[in-house]
Amino acid sequence: MRIVIAGGGLGGLICARVLKAHGIDAVVCERDAGREARVQGGTLDLTVDDGQWALREAGLEAGYREIARPEGQDMVLYDSAGTLLRQEITPDEGPLRWSRPEADRPALRKLLLDALPEETVHWGHAVTRAEPLGDGRHRVHLSGGETLDCDFLIGADGGRSRIRPLLTDAEPAYCGVHGVGLVIHDADRAHPAESALVGRGSFSAIGDHRTLSAQRNGDGTIRVHLALRCAEDWPETSGIPFDDPDRARAALKELFAGWPAEFLGLLDAASGPVEVYPLTALPIGLRWDHTPGVTLIGDAAHLMSPFAGQGANLAMRDGAELALVLAEGGDVRKFEQAMFERAEPSAQMSADNLELFLSDGAAEKVRRLFAQMSGEED
Repeated sequence: MRIVIAGGGLGGLICARVLKAHGIDAVVCERDAGREARVQGGTLDLTVDDGQWALREAGLEAGYREIARPEGQDMVLYDSAGTLLRQEITPDEGPLRWSRPEADRPALRKLLLDALPEETVHWGHAVTRAEPLGDGRHRVHLSGGETLDCDFLIGADGGRSRIRPLLTDAEPAYCGVHGVGLVIHDADRAHPAESALVGRGSFSAIGDHRTLSAQRNGDGTIRVHLALRCAEDWPETSGIPFDDPDRARAALKELFAGWPAEFLGLLDAASGPVEVYPLTALPIGLRWDHTPGVTLIGDAAHLMSPFAGQGANLAMRDGAELALVLAEGGDVRKFEQAMFERAEPSAQMSADNLELFLSDGAAEKVRRLFAQMSGEED
């Protein structure tokens, strides 16, 4: 059986790795020109039952423990006036230390790539479309004009999936929020005050309809994220010159006028490009009728906002679980049903949290949410 996986993100790679562990080769078609073609994003907290479970099934738990940072679970939460609302410190021992440790996405991707034969990933091969050939087989069209025929096709190609149209006409919709990403380089040495503010894990400040957060990465950088409720065309109509990073950072600071100077110092400390992106999501509870020889995993199947922190965990669980079903000759329909049921509550939580974090009086609401999640009286 020839298996083609569209997309070399975490979900697609772990699917290929678990298949390989069961003696099955797969071809991963990835649009990136190579491993180092672009920055792969920030840090991820993997849960015991999803992301960590998938890595165990892939035989990579030991490698994961080497790159994971349990202390990255530390967090501080402030309101926009600078009042500390909550602080959490990761214990040095015990089960909580490994409940949701952070690991950098590039390190996770490297861990998975190193565990696959070099020929598994076809770099620079973006999937443009796919068509059914009958009897569950499909032909995959690639950006260079080549085609691949396969017995089973897996769409792991994200929110803009080119495989999804084989199963559903659903498309991601704008969530009413834009994110902005910045990076502080060499944080400990060059920006000690900002480094101390963020600590070992993450910093968040919540205002009305906007948030400012920062998260330490294992490579010495701190990634800064803004979230703002705005119109879909805001990047074009805001007047902010996002192609001029210095002027863009100055303009972004004006959107947070009145916030503590030490918080806005995170923007001053950042350097390099300013990334702006809309938050989009597929319909909550999306399902499709089973089609032989093809399915979707991860964001291709259930794209959601990042406000529940479940996207990578679900993608990795999907990929490993599907690989086990294929390796054991199981029923893909049962996998899809389990995936639908697993993803729906996470998508609903993501949508609910987005509304809560970007609402009037959001800071106190978020404080209560964290208290409830920790089982504390409030």
